[in-house]
Amino acid sequence: MTTLVFGHKSPDTDSTGSPLIWAWYLNHLGQSAEPRLLGEPNTEAAFVLKRWGFEMPQIIADVDADQPVVIVDTNNPAELPDSINSADIQQIIDHHKLVGGLETKGPIDITIRPVACTATIMYDLMGDDAAKMPENIKGAMLSCILSDTLEFRSPTTTDTDRAVVATLAAELGLDVAAYAAELFAAKSDVSAFSDAELLRMDSKEYAVEGTKFRVSVLETTAPEIPLDRKASLIEAMTTVAEEDGVDQVLLFVVDILREEATLLVPNDLVKTLAEKSFGAAVDGDAVVLPGIMSRKKQIIPNLTL
Repeated sequence: MTTLVFGHKSPDTDSTGSPLIWAWYLNHLGQSAEPRLLGEPNTEAAFVLKRWGFEMPQIIADVDADQPVVIVDTNNPAELPDSINSADIQQIIDHHKLVGGLETKGPIDITIRPVACTATIMYDLMGDDAAKMPENIKGAMLSCILSDTLEFRSPTTTDTDRAVVATLAAELGLDVAAYAAELFAAKSDVSAFSDAELLRMDSKEYAVEGTKFRVSVLETTAPEIPLDRKASLIEAMTTVAEEDGVDQVLLFVVDILREEATLLVPNDLVKTLAEKSFGAAVDGDAVVLPGIMSRKKQIIPNLTL
């Protein structure tokens, strides 16, 4: 039976590219595997698919009972299909904290490492077979790592991430800075998306002292594009929160080049959160947070009320 490989809902570049990479590797080992997505890829991920000649993987909403699956770039049931615990989970490859809640039908292979990107882990797990990756798989892997590290600006970046990028870029004959600029330009092109789509594009649910948040991040080299829509984004937060069953949507617009985030502040709840979590002095409906780049390492761990 074919194994399905997928990452989290609202797929970014890592959750789009890593299923392609690992499905290739499993097939290389003689197993039948296919990549899947749990939603439409964001603009950067869509660029990567086109740039390296991939067909978009099939988008699925759920999985059948006993369906063999490999989960990548998450271990959080909230980011996975509703029926995930009825599937036959065979492997998890991730770089996020262990959340708990997944149930398997037997012992499985789990790899969770403190690096910036799932694809970095995959490179190491492949061993000598990594050199056998075709060009498009190498391109996907390079894209995943540059995206997740924000071209090494993110505090999640490790020497291992840097080393894999250097190797892949040399093999592909690519200039890292030039290619990263292409990626970030694609990531920043969000003009075609509605406010609700922007708020859900790269988001994760997280509870703080019983208050449920949807923590959304927009990484961009053109922060003025989403910030020019600040009023309508703030208005859409109420609707999105109601529809998604959370108490509040948080939106951090991460300026990749300035290495800072702007948090929209629609009400006193978010004002209190900004002041207590980041020591910010809030005056108005937005606050700049210098040096804040990573949801995983700097935003989520610091959230307090």
